[in-house]
Amino acid sequence: MFEFNPKEAKWFFEPQNYVIEKDRVEITTDPNTDFWQRTYYGFRNDNAHVLYITTDEKYFSFTVKAEFNSTVLFDQCGVAIYQNSDNWVKAGIEFHNNNTAWLGSVVTNHGYSDWATTDIGAFVKCVWYRLSRRESDYCIENSFDGITFKQMRIFHLFEGDKEINIGLLACSPNKNSFKAVFTEIKITDCLWKEHNPITN
Repeated sequence: MFEFNPKEAKWFFEPQNYVIEKDRVEITTDPNTDFWQRTYYGFRNDNAHVLYITTDEKYFSFTVKAEFNSTVLFDQCGVAIYQNSDNWVKAGIEFHNNNTAWLGSVVTNHGYSDWATTDIGAFVKCVWYRLSRRESDYCIENSFDGITFKQMRIFHLFEGDKEINIGLLACSPNKNSFKAVFTEIKITDCLWKEHNPITN
């Protein structure tokens, strides 16, 4: 199985301030950074920070712990697959207000984004994410203790059937910045089991 070595990873939209260690990545977001394409709002944003590796492995799970101190609307961090401006996915927690944050994900296929969220308490400042691949189908899960994971969504990525660029995401769509710290980064055999209609 391949590994995610932060020191050998590449940047899409490199931030001005970051720290990369063997088992820890710290990103301080630049202001006015985000991903979104067209749907509903009409605008197109294509400059979120993503530290990624490229792989053609078809079956695996990518797990990471994200800690953050976001305090401004839409500040977000988590995991991402970024193929190009029209085809990507991101998952994470977005700050809403002092009471509420949004645990959510955006999948963009052929230049149009969707957005799925659920409300959680703004007191949550640490989440584990697990992004699993089975060819061009994917599953995103989250955990608040690093042990029990719950499904956020299953999706298909039309430009995600061959090589993919997968990694860590952080961004601040407004005129501010915050710090996101990623640890416990690991890649394992696929933990999203093959569907069996008899037992599932």
